[in-house]
Amino acid sequence: MHPGLWLLTSTLAALLGMALLEEGVCRAPDGKDGFPGAPGLDGRPGQKGDMGEPGRSAQRTGIQGLKGDAGEPGPPGIPGNRGYHGLSGPPGLAGQPGPKGQKGKAGNVLEQPRPAFSASRRSPPSRGSTVVFDNIITNQESSYSPQTGEFTCSIPGIYYFSYQVISSGDLCLSITKNREKVVSFCDSNSRQMLQVNSGSSVLSLEQGDRVSLSTDPARGSTIYSGSEADSVFSGFMLYPLMG
Repeated sequence: MHPGLWLLTSTLAALLGMALLEEGVCRAPDGKDGFPGAPGLDGRPGQKGDMGEPGRSAQRTGIQGLKGDAGEPGPPGIPGNRGYHGLSGPPGLAGQPGPKGQKGKAGNVLEQPRPAFSASRRSPPSRGSTVVFDNIITNQESSYSPQTGEFTCSIPGIYYFSYQVISSGDLCLSITKNREKVVSFCDSNSRQMLQVNSGSSVLSLEQGDRVSLSTDPARGSTIYSGSEADSVFSGFMLYPLMG
């Protein structure tokens, strides 16, 4: 018998038996269970159930999976605080020489300071062995002092110095640089007559050097002081020394 037909027959027999019971008809003995019916159709999905309680943590026993792919870079962070200054590095190598400058304007020798002096003796103060010429004849740049008898160099250069001193006896004179003798000249005058003791020298001077004329008392220091003749000490710069 076809399963569908059998299911229909069984259903009708059950309905008929229930009707007879309701009308007081004697109920026949229950028959044997029929064959199981065919599975019914799936019902509609039920509503979502409530979330269950969290499960208990358990020791991981599985094998660690492979490392995942790198994620996207995050946004830049806030800049940190500024650090301390580091130590200075060693000096760098010297750079290349700069270009040659333009040629300067031609100088005018007449505009350059040219120290020069000349002085004679009238009533000089006593300065030991230094011969003082107290009467100024000329004194460019105020380089000679009639109080000390010294010429003080203010411009480095080559200088010429000379003297003509009248004596009435033996006389030895020296041109000195910074109190050190450079050249010396001596005259013997046994007749006690007026005569000229003269000398000169060219000196290289630096700024601050001092030049004067000095006597040697042990060898003669008789200088004439009168109106018949003048003793003169002079000096001037020949040319400056370029630094």
